[in-house]
Amino acid sequence: MMRRRDFLRATLVTAGSVVVPTACTEEEGGTGACDVYEDDAFFPQSVASGDPRPDSVVLWTRLVDSDQKTDLSLALVVALDEAFTQLVTLKAISSNAATVGSNSTRFPVTARAEFDHCVKVKVSGLSPGTTYYYRFYYTTGDGCVSSRVGRTRTAPAPEADAAVRFAFVSCQDYVGRYYNAYAALARQQLDFVVHLGDYVYETTGDPSFQAPSEERKITFSDAKGAIAFEPAQGAPYHAAKSLSNYRELYRTYRADRALQRVHELFPIIAVWGDHEFSGDCHGATATYFNGRQAEADEARRKAANQAWFEYMPVDYPAGDDFIYDNTATYPEDITIYRDFTFGKHVHLVMTDLRTYRADHRIPEDAFPGKVVVNEGELTQRFTEMPEHAGRYIEDIDLFQDGLYARELEEAAPVFGFDPNLGYPQGERPRVISAAFINAIVAKRNEQREEAERLPLIEESVLAFKEEGIAYIDLGKYVDLSLEKPDFYSAYGSRYFVVKDTFDAASLLAFESTEGADAMVMGEAQLAWFKDTIKESKSTWKVWGNEYCLSQLAVDLTDSVEEEPLKRRFYLSCDGWDGFREQRNALIREFAGIRNVVAITGDLCGFLAGTPAVDSPGSTDESPAKIVEFVGAAISSATFQSRLQRQVEGHPLLKNAMNVKNIAVGIDTKLVGAINPYLAFSNATSNGFCIAEASAEEFVVSMHMLPADALAKPLYEDADAEALDSQITIERFKTNAGGSDLYRDEGGAWKKWTPNTASQDG
Repeated sequence: MMRRRDFLRATLVTAGSVVVPTACTEEEGGTGACDVYEDDAFFPQSVASGDPRPDSVVLWTRLVDSDQKTDLSLALVVALDEAFTQLVTLKAISSNAATVGSNSTRFPVTARAEFDHCVKVKVSGLSPGTTYYYRFYYTTGDGCVSSRVGRTRTAPAPEADAAVRFAFVSCQDYVGRYYNAYAALARQQLDFVVHLGDYVYETTGDPSFQAPSEERKITFSDAKGAIAFEPAQGAPYHAAKSLSNYRELYRTYRADRALQRVHELFPIIAVWGDHEFSGDCHGATATYFNGRQAEADEARRKAANQAWFEYMPVDYPAGDDFIYDNTATYPEDITIYRDFTFGKHVHLVMTDLRTYRADHRIPEDAFPGKVVVNEGELTQRFTEMPEHAGRYIEDIDLFQDGLYARELEEAAPVFGFDPNLGYPQGERPRVISAAFINAIVAKRNEQREEAERLPLIEESVLAFKEEGIAYIDLGKYVDLSLEKPDFYSAYGSRYFVVKDTFDAASLLAFESTEGADAMVMGEAQLAWFKDTIKESKSTWKVWGNEYCLSQLAVDLTDSVEEEPLKRRFYLSCDGWDGFREQRNALIREFAGIRNVVAITGDLCGFLAGTPAVDSPGSTDESPAKIVEFVGAAISSATFQSRLQRQVEGHPLLKNAMNVKNIAVGIDTKLVGAINPYLAFSNATSNGFCIAEASAEEFVVSMHMLPADALAKPLYEDADAEALDSQITIERFKTNAGGSDLYRDEGGAWKKWTPNTASQDG
């Protein structure tokens, strides 16, 4: 077993002079690169670079040979030109790291078996704002082979008055889809690419959003080490659990030629989302079973973290000697939040919004009838009762001599809910929603003779009962018409949460919870993040943000007649809409700094807006705000298609005729009074975004590709015209010194005005 520092000591090098080779030799430490031929069989994931700084960059490859149980030796060559006629001398930072000369242009490194033969080399001593070329060499029994040529670029010097052009991307599901968006992106002129998460997806064929094909599928060799699923509809599939599983995801994804090409051309700066570990996760906890069973699994989380460490070219904030140690205490095993400067104008701050975050505010297994906010708490905090607060029974065991308590307890095994009604066994009083009681009674009465039916709690009685917020008032609805109603659900927890009651309940929970402001980032990251933004001297403070800041709600009050669907709903509380107060606090703070721009992934749709502080009951017409640009998925199922499946699976929406097609035309439903600070939405396309930052403005071009354009690969040069013809572009910008959003309308920039939801000239 190697010592902890040995892995990186052997791969930390500094660049020196430039030499023109006059001879070719295979000797390690020679001045040339020898006559070689590229062989993808030895470098099946090609090469990649990442985390560019003014004087350094991380270079990556993976070596494969017949004997995969031993360490393998290879060499790195760096040059100033693609023909490798101007080679950069490389030397070890540590004098005992490798036996090479100080003027070596062919630097030896080791592909360690314990890291899946992945190689990462941090090269320091480079010149700012400079393009470099690199490749790896491997000597076999038949001669010398090489990887493909990689191109990378260092960041401009901090004092450089340099415009910066970069792409930001996310959500690149491999299953059933091709990376045609990357094929188009590879033809752009960029300084770097930001990846905002969901680089891999942990599932092999989740029918809610994946459709494997024979050509695009994932199969785990360690199937016993994976999590197996047998859905009611669709074929069985797996989710990664073991280190072998997660490694196979990266191997397969990175074997795609379009993705390889992007890595070969541009350095990447990446953070993870949820799917690098598990969809809708928080910390080391998955959400597949919605509370039916415990899903915290630190060993699984560490397997995901180690595979990410091995395959992503990252310069870790822990220092140059950082190496992943799976025996370290979670979540201290790895830290990925970090920042980068690109000249005078761009300070990129990348956060980690999954590792340290708390559970969702509403548990997936929450008992619908349980009251979580009583009338006294509401009246003490708010001048008006939140809309859709519900009446409740203060003590169901005493109400009507326990008649309705016995009714619920008898119904519990029939319907499959908690016989203790959401309270620990023996805890009293049990405060229960009257709406839930009546729903159970009404359903039970359907099976009774008229004389045996239990009367519903009448409105005349309820008029004298207190109002509060139960989980059912937050959207925890159950389809009682089913033979086995589902009381374990993401609906009313992560998806389709009632906005008005959630805003009130969330605010009260936040104000009563110690350290609640750190629920998303954790205390250390939050302090670092705020200090980094505040202290930045760059023109643009760019937040690499993993999920949507802009509010995403729909208003069904005029769309349906059925109760309780006549509500305003958050579409997802897995993101910032589920942590309203933390979001508001950050926006309020950053609005005073100016020129803070969020670039966001995860949604699988394009958005542009000015997310603003939004408090229940607020009448402020010009609240604090920043600018946000959201990029769609490279290849994953679009936001509209996922929303459609969520509607079809919702316990009540699926049966409401007027909202079955809620996802159709979702863009017009989102951009309007319900989301007053959202200027633009395209939920039906895939694609990527290009950002251009200068001293005067921050411009984002959204490159939109129809979802059906991903059905077959368009990777060849001959496909370029056909691919480009399917791309449409929308352009937005914000100007330095302000927080307004502008849209390019036929060559003229029109200002977005939230109050009037219009573009002004």
